[in-house]
Amino acid sequence: MAVVVFRSFYGSSEPGTTSHNKYNPVESVAPPFYFSLPSKLVPPTVVPEQETIEREKLTPLFHVVLLDDDDHTYDYVVEMLCKLFVLSPETAFQRAVEVDSTGRTIVITCELQQAEFGQIQIHSYGPDPRMPKSKGSMRAILEPVQTRPG
Repeated sequence: MAVVVFRSFYGSSEPGTTSHNKYNPVESVAPPFYFSLPSKLVPPTVVPEQETIEREKLTPLFHVVLLDDDDHTYDYVVEMLCKLFVLSPETAFQRAVEVDSTGRTIVITCELQQAEFGQIQIHSYGPDPRMPKSKGSMRAILEPVQTRPG
């Protein structure tokens, strides 16, 4: 077994050392912290790749899909995506172009609870103040991610 002695932020925690000063009285009374490491490490029973695959099988993922309409400007879409989903302005603009040209764009992919929250955020963002005919928020739907068989 290996014995390890922690050294504090201010210097050594070993008894008899003088690396502390009068401005750090706590260290002068704090005992050193010793612990032992096992001499033989036990390998994990699950390989990390297997653990990830198993978790993905257990946790279904969902796309939050933003739908196009004619009541919101590109500026609105970019602003909303940056604020709600912390996208860069460049990525948000790409998503705005995609939703305008294809009618839809995947904003995020995540677990159901987070996807529902993202959808609610989009639905609650409000109308586009740049367009007088804009009466409400954009729409978003949730779609389950299709997993590959096997």
